[in-house]
Amino acid sequence: MRLRNKPWASEYIAEHPKYVIPNPQEQKGNWHKLFGNHHPIHIEVGTGKGQFIVEMAKRNPNINYIGIELYQSVIVSALQKLEEEKLPNLKLLNVNARDLTEIFAPSEVERVYLNFSDPWPKKRHEKRRLTHKSFLTIFENILVEGGEIHLKTDNQGLFEYSLKSFSEYGLLLTFVSLDLHNSDFEGNIMTEYEEKFSKKGQRIYRCEVKFR
Repeated sequence: MRLRNKPWASEYIAEHPKYVIPNPQEQKGNWHKLFGNHHPIHIEVGTGKGQFIVEMAKRNPNINYIGIELYQSVIVSALQKLEEEKLPNLKLLNVNARDLTEIFAPSEVERVYLNFSDPWPKKRHEKRRLTHKSFLTIFENILVEGGEIHLKTDNQGLFEYSLKSFSEYGLLLTFVSLDLHNSDFEGNIMTEYEEKFSKKGQRIYRCEVKFR
């Protein structure tokens, strides 16, 4: 993915600590206090420009959402959407997914969304894939017992790799679609990438797994 540099992004993010939480490690174990309620917490790892998570937060006011995005030049687009919508149940974090155990306490999160993650197709980059066992260990640490991962991708190779990785880790597969947009699945919310790929006629893969 080629990122368009936005030199103003860092300053813009710093000006909106209400939405992009600074020093999120300080909230570990206390995210419910920040939201002001005890609603379930769902996170999207790689939230991109925010279309998916903003719409999820609008549709589900009784769930708290947190969008995780590494790149400042990308998360500012999500921030602009959130600033316009002013959703009380959505926060953003400009952090690396490898640091999630420093940000969330064990069993603090109920669901993880992985939408159109970078497939890192080269074998030498396998450990960078968000469905590699090293990331599954991180997710298992912060998720409640029986916590879920919901995955969507247009990349068949990543999908097949992920199913294998989930199986080897001992996760329970509860839903799978090899062609989401031609299935009877209801309530799908598309990401920006999903809209782009589906218009080209590309197949969208989706699955849900849970920790036993």
